[in-house]
Amino acid sequence: MTILAWGIAWLLDYWLGDPQNWPHPVRWMGNLINGLQRVIRQYCKSDRALKIGGGVLWLVVVGSTWGVSWGVLHLANLVHPWLGWLVEVWMIYTVLAARCLSDAALEVYRALKNGTLEQSREKLSWIVGRDTSQLERPQITRAVVETVAENSVDGVIAPLFFLMIGGAPLAMAYKAINTLDSMVGYKTQKYRAIGFVSAKLDDAANFIPARLSWLLLAIAAFCLRANHRQALRIGWRDRYQHSSPNCAWPEATVAGALGIRLGGPNTYFGERVEKPWIGDEQRGIALEDIPRTISLMMLASLLALLLFAALRTLALGIA
Repeated sequence: MTILAWGIAWLLDYWLGDPQNWPHPVRWMGNLINGLQRVIRQYCKSDRALKIGGGVLWLVVVGSTWGVSWGVLHLANLVHPWLGWLVEVWMIYTVLAARCLSDAALEVYRALKNGTLEQSREKLSWIVGRDTSQLERPQITRAVVETVAENSVDGVIAPLFFLMIGGAPLAMAYKAINTLDSMVGYKTQKYRAIGFVSAKLDDAANFIPARLSWLLLAIAAFCLRANHRQALRIGWRDRYQHSSPNCAWPEATVAGALGIRLGGPNTYFGERVEKPWIGDEQRGIALEDIPRTISLMMLASLLALLLFAALRTLALGIA
């Protein structure tokens, strides 16, 4: 029943994504983070105090997310096993973001193809943290490809990895870790201190999933007749070409599979950040690289589901 719940949740994400008007735990997590952050900033003024406050923020958000998820799932199972199963499916569905990521990327793709440059920049600003106001079409396309590649880890592969280890409550806790990093884990003056713990622990949580993405995306490239050998080679060669210990793994693998170059300097919140280039520029980046990257991400997410479900089944069989 548990493995069946995984498959149905994956299909729900594939078919439905994240409808805007539906309740979603990430929005609740975001409200909690914003509220606690305001309280912490009222009492913590120095960088050292903000780092400690950021640690408390992490413990409260992640701990309460796991606790509430476990409690709700436990109570639902006490009422009826089928209710517990439905709650499990819903929780897993909400931690997966492949369709949401795909839809957001295709919004930019359609704007680039049929709309104006201003529309493309605006839609891109919804999914990236960098300044999009001065980007040209190739830079916008590159940003979308990078975002889809990078978020294949925290949007799908990592949630499924933690689902395998600790079930739906741990997958929900991972989602809280990732949400914290998305909201406060920036290296800007405003967030450098309060987001320090969130950023470091998000790196730790994604350490194994990011490295698995290298193999999963390369296998996806083989299945889709992209350059899988180059995906493996560039993915390994450029795996550290990023300030994050994890982001370059999927980005470099996708860059190798498509034969393009990603990365380079960007502007975040008004501050220019120098970033190394990733991949070899065998050709200029093309608009169609966006749907190609989406296909790689979606297939890698399915491969992750099958891999982790098989490992979970094997572990239960041995136990």
